Amino acid sequence: MPKISNRGQEMPESPIRKLVPYADKAKQAGKKIYHLNIGQPDIKTPIEALNAVKNSTAEIISYTHSEGLLSYREKLVTYFDKVAGISDLTPNNFVVTTGGSEALIFTLGSICDDGDEVIVPEPFYANYNGFTRSVGVKVVPIYSSIDDNFALPPIEDFEKKITPKTKAILICSPGNPTGYIYSKSELEKLKDLVLKHNIFLISDEVYREFIYDDIEYTSALSFPELKENVVVIDSESKRFSMCGARLGAVVTRNNDILNAVLKFAQARLSPVFFGQIAAEAAHDADRKYIDDVRAEYTKRRNTLIKAMNEIENVKCPMPKGAFYCVAELPVDDAEKFSIWLLESFDLNGETVMLAPANGFYSDRSLGKNQMRLAYVLNEQDLLASVNIIKEALKQYPG
Repeated sequence: MPKISNRGQEMPESPIRKLVPYADKAKQAGKKIYHLNIGQPDIKTPIEALNAVKNSTAEIISYTHSEGLLSYREKLVTYFDKVAGISDLTPNNFVVTTGGSEALIFTLGSICDDGDEVIVPEPFYANYNGFTRSVGVKVVPIYSSIDDNFALPPIEDFEKKITPKTKAILICSPGNPTGYIYSKSELEKLKDLVLKHNIFLISDEVYREFIYDDIEYTSALSFPELKENVVVIDSESKRFSMCGARLGAVVTRNNDILNAVLKFAQARLSPVFFGQIAAEAAHDADRKYIDDVRAEYTKRRNTLIKAMNEIENVKCPMPKGAFYCVAELPVDDAEKFSIWLLESFDLNGETVMLAPANGFYSDRSLGKNQMRLAYVLNEQDLLASVNIIKEALKQYPG
């Protein structure tokens, strides 16, 4: 039999989705599962977006320009001005992509060659491992600790890792999986570092809508000195609860990057036609939609974190953004515990699906007793989920 590529063999599994077969068997056995494992909001998509698709008069679902519809990119210009305070962008600073995932892959492909390195604070969004592997880039991790709520590691730790192969630092703020938000002063430290070493700063800001406790949001685009160094990854998936629209964007002022990204975009032809129609309409929705969603996630966050920390020997820091948290549990192995929950445990016919956090580290021996929880369920279901975890920990053999 022909052999597949080393790249194909080494492509990491998703820690968020790899346990799906166990969940399917549990459902077939009649168990109800509360899904805390995946960031799929239960919030309704803005009606404006749904109606725009339903009422479209298009007679052909056609290609669009590879960089995306001009009318949609104009909406993004207005959005970044209103929400992020970035007033100098034009439609030409955006290349629309098939989700934030493609935006990051195109960015990495545009700035990195095989064997180049990207420094990433960990734990980080698990698919960063897959994105970098697929374009031959090496992740160089910088460890951040649950004990200080996953704050930016000392800038000296970053500098020690910079080599001639280093092309960028990649951050996510608000963070997935931690919910941490990098402050303006932390971003200024990164700014000084990337300027000193003439490298890029890639800032994944897809959760910018969900920042709590009146914390100020600062985009990496806010620093004029970084005009040529910053690339922002954007997405409509979580902002408007339209993950299936698969719509994101590369945002930068660096024309060389824009030109390179556009060539990648041309090679895949065009972003999703109806995704752009829906997103353009969603940007016309009243901002009250976002305010209401943020308020709902704030309640859910407070409910989940309080309940988790009431379980004996559980540590669960308060996230300041996104809709995730990382909890440390008194178990030997979080993945084994997750599988055991699906295969061997239920409470009155109900169980919970979790995402083991070791998949969010480059070294899988780290985070071995940690879980990422997504508070995308209503408060009643979150409390039921925590109660299941509490009772399961009393019976778990490990």
